Amino acid sequence: MELYRTENLTYIYPDMARPALDDVSVNIYDGEFLLLLGDSGCGKSTLLRALAGLAPDFYGGKIGGRVLYRGRDMEKMDRRQLLRNVGIVFQDPEKQLVKTRVEQEIAFGLENLGLPPADMRKLVAEVINFFDLSELKDTPVSDLSGGQKQKVVLASVMAMQPKVLLLDEPTSQLDPVAAEEVFNTLKRLNEELGLTIVLVEQRLDRCFHMADRVIVMDRGQIKNEGTSQEIAAWAIRNKRHIIPPVAEFFCCTGSDRPPLTVREGRQKLSGMGFRPLEDNESSKTPKPVLKKLWERLGKKTGHRDSAANWLVKLHDLWFKYDQGDEVLKGVSLNIGAGEFTVIMGENGAGKSTLIKTINGLLQPDRGAVLVEGRNTASLRTDQIAATIGYLGQNPNDYLFHDTVNEELKFTLDNLGIPDEGQIEQVLDRLGILEYRYDNPRDLSGGQRQRVALASVLVAGPRVLLLDEPTRGLDADLKRRLGSLLQDLAAEGTSVVMITHDIEFAARYAQRVVLLFDGRVVADGDKYEVLSGSVFYSPQVQKLFRGFETGVLTVDDALSRWEGLSVEVS
Repeated sequence: MELYRTENLTYIYPDMARPALDDVSVNIYDGEFLLLLGDSGCGKSTLLRALAGLAPDFYGGKIGGRVLYRGRDMEKMDRRQLLRNVGIVFQDPEKQLVKTRVEQEIAFGLENLGLPPADMRKLVAEVINFFDLSELKDTPVSDLSGGQKQKVVLASVMAMQPKVLLLDEPTSQLDPVAAEEVFNTLKRLNEELGLTIVLVEQRLDRCFHMADRVIVMDRGQIKNEGTSQEIAAWAIRNKRHIIPPVAEFFCCTGSDRPPLTVREGRQKLSGMGFRPLEDNESSKTPKPVLKKLWERLGKKTGHRDSAANWLVKLHDLWFKYDQGDEVLKGVSLNIGAGEFTVIMGENGAGKSTLIKTINGLLQPDRGAVLVEGRNTASLRTDQIAATIGYLGQNPNDYLFHDTVNEELKFTLDNLGIPDEGQIEQVLDRLGILEYRYDNPRDLSGGQRQRVALASVLVAGPRVLLLDEPTRGLDADLKRRLGSLLQDLAAEGTSVVMITHDIEFAARYAQRVVLLFDGRVVADGDKYEVLSGSVFYSPQVQKLFRGFETGVLTVDDALSRWEGLSVEVS
């Protein structure tokens, strides 16, 4: 049964020349799991807003064509009735949090619907239990991590029992285990309750196979649509990096019906003659191509040469927030010049707190932070900022000027640095030079993320701290960011990045640090740490586990493929 139909839908945001949606006609069916893919700024989020009735009602602008819900023009529908049927989860959870405590937040939507108190208490209890939020129900929302906020928003939307769930990157701030739980929950809601789901997501390894249909968008238009396998084969033919690693690997080896899951992929490997390591001991020795790949990656990301090369030293750090438990518990780390380090761990493990102690935003209760041999406790903020650049989770915190150019110039003026072409150079490296004189708040989420990063990079910091910088970035932008960070590390900058994006870490980082409950539980070369992990491991490593060693990425896997010439880059 047809649920949605858009007819020649065109939408232009206020003060924007190019339409965000350009003559989009699509049908969405009752109970369907639909996945929207495409580059940053292609119109995915805008289409969700139109399906939710928010564009143009909330965002303004001009609209053409129609959006029909169950055959009715949405412009003529009662907004309270629409709210009962359609729920939306935004990319940035901060935009949907309005109450002070978790339980109040989940009840807020039900209060607006006018539900009786008894019904409301029952629904709130069910949702809190379903999303495993019992321990957080009385917690102030401001004390939650980014990932915890994301879960609370999803729970508050589901409490209203919508028939359609529109999700804009709902796992962008979740650790791998929590993200897996969310996708399993979505699958259950779709299969057991018949909930229609329209999902925008960049972390495709956990959801690509779940979709009944995939739609690829480009510049506000629908470029292609089909099953996951059809889109995977099309993407490889057209050199579009929009599919998960397992499907990409098999497409690159010539498969026109690639496996979509690790289980299917391992079955196919067995059928191709791959055998467990105990039956093939020679596989423990990397082939020459793989050795070359490791050498090239090691050279590009820098080396940890000697103790004299450390830029940052963390010694026995302990920290807790007011009236809270210890967040950091005896953390000691050394970070070298030219080193690309990724910090991973569950939500609430202390990752963001750790890097905030490095740049002086937080002072440890015990222990010391040394930057270039100087204790940050004795340095002024401007002295720290001249050496350490920091980009937090929310790019909107960095954007308060009327143009992108002014944002970057503000950084230079504060640090007393003249603009000698740095602004143009940084914007060009990040692929946003064309937006130099645009208002940053008019840009897409991924574009705003790059503007915020540019406002930090323009000062040329020796240490670069990044908290979830890949959030909202499409695959091509991640590739560009990864190459940029590797180049910065090769030039001597210490890059320390928090991420839940395991595929990004496997491809670009040199060193991986795992935090759990405020302590460092693993620290070492990415091949060592990620290969030895169960959940914190990339999809290709799971595919080849037990068959081959030292395989984290598609490039690694292709280098093991007999008779295939691999271009190492």
